Amino acid sequence: MDITRRQFGFFATAVPVATFAAGGPALAAGAPSALGSAPDVPAAMRRAAVFFDEHLSHRGGYVWSYLPDLSRTWGEMAAERTMCWVQPPGTPSVGHSLLDAYHATGDETFWRAAERTGLALAEVQLPGGGWNYVHDFAGEKSLRRWYETVGASGWRLEEFQHYYGNATFDDAGTSTAAQLILRLYLERRDPRFRAALDRVLRFLLKAQLKGGIVDGGWPQRFPRVSGAVTDTPWPEVLPPWLPSDIRHGMEDGDYTGHVTFNDDVLGENIKFLLMCMATLGKTELAGPIRRAMECLRRLQQPGPQAGWGLQHLARAAGGRPAGAPAGARSYEPRALATHTTQTNVQQLFHYFRLTGDHNFLAGVPAALSWLDSCRLTPQQLAENPLLAGRTHPTFVELGTNRARFVHRFGSNVRNGAYYSDYDHRATLSHYSGGRAVDTAGLRKTYDELMALTPREVADLKARSPLSGETIPLPRYFSLRDLQLTDLFRDAPMPLPVVTDEEAQGLADKLVGGEYWLSASDATTNPYLGPAPETPYLGKAYMSKHVGDVYDTSPYDPANPPEEPPYVPTPRPQVISTSTYVANMGKLIAWRAG
Repeated sequence: MDITRRQFGFFATAVPVATFAAGGPALAAGAPSALGSAPDVPAAMRRAAVFFDEHLSHRGGYVWSYLPDLSRTWGEMAAERTMCWVQPPGTPSVGHSLLDAYHATGDETFWRAAERTGLALAEVQLPGGGWNYVHDFAGEKSLRRWYETVGASGWRLEEFQHYYGNATFDDAGTSTAAQLILRLYLERRDPRFRAALDRVLRFLLKAQLKGGIVDGGWPQRFPRVSGAVTDTPWPEVLPPWLPSDIRHGMEDGDYTGHVTFNDDVLGENIKFLLMCMATLGKTELAGPIRRAMECLRRLQQPGPQAGWGLQHLARAAGGRPAGAPAGARSYEPRALATHTTQTNVQQLFHYFRLTGDHNFLAGVPAALSWLDSCRLTPQQLAENPLLAGRTHPTFVELGTNRARFVHRFGSNVRNGAYYSDYDHRATLSHYSGGRAVDTAGLRKTYDELMALTPREVADLKARSPLSGETIPLPRYFSLRDLQLTDLFRDAPMPLPVVTDEEAQGLADKLVGGEYWLSASDATTNPYLGPAPETPYLGKAYMSKHVGDVYDTSPYDPANPPEEPPYVPTPRPQVISTSTYVANMGKLIAWRAG
């Protein structure tokens, strides 16, 4: 077996491998060797980028989707035209795609668009150095009004129901924006990007928790703010069918200050710090990186429940010690999380590859044994179609090791609420009660890593971005999610194979030669004012993405609640940033292949 592929956990593939260094363009614009029999495709790529930059963006910033006439726009919720969404697949995602297109073509059109997007991110960067999910170029007053209306009415989007005014690590918003700023700075050493880069580096190091068992971790939001939400309302009138043995609310108060593993916050921050260390020669970042890795290892719970929660207490509270699993949003109960455990085991594999330290593998067998102990039962799978394709419950109760399932009652944010119990039926559609956990794949990787010889481990360490050597960034960021192993010196970067015919077909699908349309599975009700508190005692909204017409949460118009005035309607055709990034990624691979 090829030693490089074995060490990284990569195996033989039919996809050609192309490894690139960071820096200038890969090909000169119009280079005939890459054009094949589809010479019009580069021009189509350019037109699509110009449309996004000059027509679709607002001052270089993007949301997630747009009606073609721009009369309605959406991020994770309905957005004002003056907004930009930092949370992927928003502004940073488009920026990475534009920069990738520049690397593939050498066309300055893509560079200018990427630069404008990066400067938009630098403009909306908070003074402390991080980013919020969303920014409104119309000013803070306009943003607060949005939070108080649209945000506050989104029943299932609790992170938008309150304006904190601080930055978030959630959903990779800050890390993805920071990575784009770093890439743009490295390209031409523009001091405007260096200033933004220095701010976010200071922010990450300042936000990193210090001391005790949680040393090295990060909270979900920073800095902490007074008046943060500590619980969600519990209606006075409850449906008569509500079980008696339920738990509800934010069980550990303001979750934004807890150590979080949600959406791989720790891994994303480590990735960015490694990028800075490897490209800027900042060897002093090795300490914070190692502290973060040790935090993850240290917060693994003791057997027999040797997993992790979405959140862990940053400080002792309620008779529970710092580091104990904690609840977060009201539909994230205090429990262990199987998908988070899978992600953290994968991170431990990366940390071993980075360091050669077998201590990072020591807890893996216990984690896999725990995952084996709490699989979904055949009955649970048979009686809940929403669990199809899942292997494990999302949440597992501390102590009892029983699956805990989350439900809701009511019809909106004022008359409804979330709760959890042991009933596996009628679970949420917007937050799955089950997860697909590949324990066999995890065991296979563990066995492979344990079988590495001392020479192979030493070779890994020598090529690690922790080695102190300067290592260029991967050439392309938008073709797939980058892993920590992609940052190693000489890491393979296979490009997808895209034929001339496929590339030309994508170019031909551009509407008016400028943008792609795709059916969106999300629309929203307009804000109608504060939702009524009138009790709703039915069950029509339990397993739907949206409540009544006062709920501003996104939902699939083809599958609405079975309650008037909802009726199924066709999905709207939208200009989508995720579609743009996906299609442009194929054209980038074609151009660079």
